[in-house]
Amino acid sequence: MILDSGNSTSMTRKSEKSLATAVLTGLLLVVSGTALGADRLLLATQLWPPYQTYDQGKMGGIAVERVQCALQRMQQPYRFTMTRWDKAQLLVESNRMDGFFTGSNNASRNKYAVFSTPVINEDLTWFMAPDVSIDPEDESAKYQARYGAKFNSSKWLYLKKNGYNVVKKPRDADVLLQMLWQGELDVVLEYSGVFEHSIKKLGIPMDYFRRAHRSKKDLGVHFSRQFLKQNPAFLNTFNSAMERCKKSSL
Repeated sequence: MILDSGNSTSMTRKSEKSLATAVLTGLLLVVSGTALGADRLLLATQLWPPYQTYDQGKMGGIAVERVQCALQRMQQPYRFTMTRWDKAQLLVESNRMDGFFTGSNNASRNKYAVFSTPVINEDLTWFMAPDVSIDPEDESAKYQARYGAKFNSSKWLYLKKNGYNVVKKPRDADVLLQMLWQGELDVVLEYSGVFEHSIKKLGIPMDYFRRAHRSKKDLGVHFSRQFLKQNPAFLNTFNSAMERCKKSSL
């Protein structure tokens, strides 16, 4: 799927089907800008509603729109590649892409990338089955309850690193929700906006699960250190443009 200055190519049913598959296998591209060349910014992202979405042949979502807004203000040509989250980060770490979004800031990513001003500020929340009445951060609960988060995400790695009883490897929020709904998990760690999107989509009452606030998290763009070394003025310009875009979207 190609978007060029607000225009999109038409697609047949066959091409729509192939693009839907491409989203899952990491081949979907979105292009914008007045020129394609060495100065085109290459950013990787993942399918992660409501922040990054793919619907009826178009990439969208809160984060996509805000990053687009900032780059358009800068008159910066760009290409977004939607792929698996682990691959998106690997492409930046190996300097095959200039950045990825949206993700939280952590020491592992800071080794090869620099975190932008936040694109989104979101609640990180513990979601629990209705019959589970524990403090999800209690030391004894960590070993007794069955915990889950999206596989290989910073949340999943946090649970594993800190000794939580992580028993599943779901690939997306919808599968994670189904595991909690069907009793395969007791506690899930996820961003409120992401999980509520899945709850609404599956028709589950919004107040069905018990909740406990974990923390407030900033989610942003991680730009490759190599890219920023070659473009030292880029980050400050992007951050200023992003702040203006966030204000205009309120």
